[in-house]
Amino acid sequence: MSETRKGMLLVISGPSGTGKGTIIEQLMAADAGLVFSVSATTRAPREGEIDGKHYHFMTVERYNELVAQDAFVEHAQVHGNFYGTLKSEVEQRLARGEDVVLDIDVQGALNVIRSGIQCVSIFILPPSLKILRERLTGRGTETAEAVERRLHNAIWELSQKDHYEYKVINDDLDEAVRCLQCIIAAERHSSAYYSVEVPEE
Repeated sequence: MSETRKGMLLVISGPSGTGKGTIIEQLMAADAGLVFSVSATTRAPREGEIDGKHYHFMTVERYNELVAQDAFVEHAQVHGNFYGTLKSEVEQRLARGEDVVLDIDVQGALNVIRSGIQCVSIFILPPSLKILRERLTGRGTETAEAVERRLHNAIWELSQKDHYEYKVINDDLDEAVRCLQCIIAAERHSSAYYSVEVPEE
């Protein structure tokens, strides 16, 4: 009898400013078994972001071509820009038994969850909307108008949290990372990700 493990798809999302990107960076640094799925987006790169590492940055025209080719696992318009998860970034890695991390917005995550694709969904919450506002303002990458738009969207996004299997409050970064590590460890031992081949007699 032999046992084969298939890869696990981890969908991690939450409102902008909850710190999910930082949490994922720490998870990836501590766990060689995780691979990051680089999303596509039509938004402009922020300072320090590298094409192909943080996102696949592309024009709206190229993005629409990929939508027409059914090249995305999920795609959505968020904060005035388009985002999507490329099938090529996910399917081959799962088939190789790798655990793939998706850092995507709530709309995209809900699309994945509702599609029936087997995944582990984790929602990152802020301690409060007041702290969320402080985080968005403090990172200095958004205009005041953009911050208000993200906060407005966050109210709806927070209302969707019960569609996820797990919810983690990022009040203390180290504790939030430990919570996700425990979730990942438990899910890796789930029978849902193993297939057992029984030899014929």
